[in-house]
Amino acid sequence: MQLPRCLATTLICCVLAFQPAQATEKQDTISKKQAVKLATDKYSGKTLKISKQGEYYIVRILLDDGRIIDLKVHQVTGEVKKD
Repeated sequence: MQLPRCLATTLICCVLAFQPAQATEKQDTISKKQAVKLATDKYSGKTLKISKQGEYYIVRILLDDGRIIDLKVHQVTGEVKKD
């Protein structure tokens, strides 16, 4: 009777050892103010609007030449992409 109990214990240990670790801490995110700063550093102009969309802030900027552009700023990395 000892062998089945030993096998069960070994199996449970193996299953627990190979489960992916759960992330307990939330990743730091940048603020809306920081997102605007990152976006306007890349494209100068007046900020018209900022909103959240998934993992990104969408920053709408009125450029000095009169064009309007939307920039995506990643909430964790701060990467700026032109939409």
